[in-house]
Amino acid sequence: MQGDNINNTDAFPYDVEIVAINLNVPWAIDISEDGRLYVTERTGRIWIMQNGDFLPEPLITLEQPFISQEESGLMGLVLDPDFLTNHYIYIMYSYMEDKSIYNRVARLLEQDNKATIDQILIDHIPGGRTHNGGRIKIGPDQKLYITTGDAGIASSAQDINSLAGKILRINLDGSIPEDNPFAGTPVYSFGFRNPQGLAWNSENVLFASEHGQTARDEINIIIPGANYGWPIVQGNEDTNQIDAQKPLIESGNQTWAPAGITFVNSGAWNGKLLVSSLRGEELLSMSLNEDNTRVIQVEEWLRARYGRLREAMRARDGSIYLSTSNMDRRRIPFLNDDKIIRLIPKS
Repeated sequence: MQGDNINNTDAFPYDVEIVAINLNVPWAIDISEDGRLYVTERTGRIWIMQNGDFLPEPLITLEQPFISQEESGLMGLVLDPDFLTNHYIYIMYSYMEDKSIYNRVARLLEQDNKATIDQILIDHIPGGRTHNGGRIKIGPDQKLYITTGDAGIASSAQDINSLAGKILRINLDGSIPEDNPFAGTPVYSFGFRNPQGLAWNSENVLFASEHGQTARDEINIIIPGANYGWPIVQGNEDTNQIDAQKPLIESGNQTWAPAGITFVNSGAWNGKLLVSSLRGEELLSMSLNEDNTRVIQVEEWLRARYGRLREAMRARDGSIYLSTSNMDRRRIPFLNDDKIIRLIPKS
């Protein structure tokens, strides 16, 4: 553990602390009400940080048929809203079956800082070495939202009968909500290439981040049943083939490779959307207009200071947790990578 209180400029309203080092592609973070931090490594382990240090043994280490190759592996994690009572944790991970890669969402049962797989909630999501999506979040409606990539088969994103290239929505027991836009299916919206971030603003509007093919990355407002265009269109392109939802903002010729996103709910950046950028190696701060229909300013922070940024998660105390993704062979790692970074609001 080490501290880093050097900010880009005096305008940056956070102090920066490195709270964990020597991780292997940390993917998702959540924090329990009693202050324990849970983090996934794409290689298949979940670690618990308690009182500033990791426990000596992982919460769980996934075994075969689990697989971690390139972008596949252990990805999303979220704690149940009643975690301290029921001890449920939800995760998304890849596995091999009949020489094909799939993804599934499972519920873990934690007891005394150890966990077992309690129930598979949704299975046989098409997967691959790339484009797995992987973000899972519990919404204000207490439903589980899941991002899935096209798994390298672009046309599947337009196929309502496929779970690939979608945002899925299920109940916490794995059943399908009766008010889903397509009856009898977990599909909530479709037409995505590789969405890796989900966040709700203060009005409970859902936003998602999306990787474009060559630049043209997107931040979208998610509307139930809407088509987001991939692979027919991306970014702000027009088409007569489908009724495609336009993004809130796209990156144009710049590549962000946006991953985790979160809204700030207090302090100098109250209301801003923060976006962790993998390829761009920066934290983007986006200011929206009053009705959340337009991004009016994008600021770039921490550029190239910590490398590829994967997670962006707001804690209850107003601090923001980021994770680096420099051990994924997409760049030369920094010393002691990968890291978890905490942004602490300046008083």
